[in-house]
Amino acid sequence: MRTVDESSPYLRAQANLSELKLDEMAAAMPDYVRLVAGGERDFAQAVAEMTQAEVAARRERIMRQRIRSSGFPYIKTLADFDWSFQPSVPRAKLEELATLRFMDAAENVLLVGSPGVGKTHLAIAIGIEAVKAGREVRFCDCSRLVEDLKDASSRGILKNRLKYYAHSKLLIIDELGYLDIDEHGADLVFQLVSTRYEQRSTIITTNVGIGGWANVFGDEVAASAIADRVCHHCSLIKITGRSYRLKDLPADRKRETD
Repeated sequence: MRTVDESSPYLRAQANLSELKLDEMAAAMPDYVRLVAGGERDFAQAVAEMTQAEVAARRERIMRQRIRSSGFPYIKTLADFDWSFQPSVPRAKLEELATLRFMDAAENVLLVGSPGVGKTHLAIAIGIEAVKAGREVRFCDCSRLVEDLKDASSRGILKNRLKYYAHSKLLIIDELGYLDIDEHGADLVFQLVSTRYEQRSTIITTNVGIGGWANVFGDEVAASAIADRVCHHCSLIKITGRSYRLKDLPADRKRETD
């Protein structure tokens, strides 16, 4: 264990800041000692600025942790989105959704489009804004969500698991429609959607229009019941552009994929 020179207030202060894990203040201390000694800051100003830097760093750490715990597969913002490549995306509408007013009204968002057009990017971007605003967000792949609920059902803890997903202020269900959902899975999705209905907001990304959900869920009645609750208070956004992931293919390869 390192010993601190008790005769040196500077070293004691550095040691105390280190033990308290006030790393930003410890790093800034040499500069502020000089500024105070030179009369460029008084003591109160120095403390205010040092603590402000520490507060900002701590908030940033908390934000990063909350983003990680939300389950996002990667971090994307609206500023990262290539609006010129996807002109079918209503930019003004997405920017309005990023204000999160739709969450205050417990409304939903449905992003529909082919693979690669930016649905997940946009959903994550809105989710990141919600996290920054202090809202609890949960992102999950649809197939994994269904499997998780099935597992909870088989273990007799479905009620608790539904409560877990229902609690989040914003639930993002990604890639509905990429894999078909059986009757049991459809019933579980219906229960979850019903629990959140008019209470919490949900964003769903899908490559299948609402008219095709009967094929996804394998049952027209179940699909209709789910769609009814999702779409009752909902912003529906259809993206009709090409896949962003294919944009750099040579022209002849693009024709092959069309």
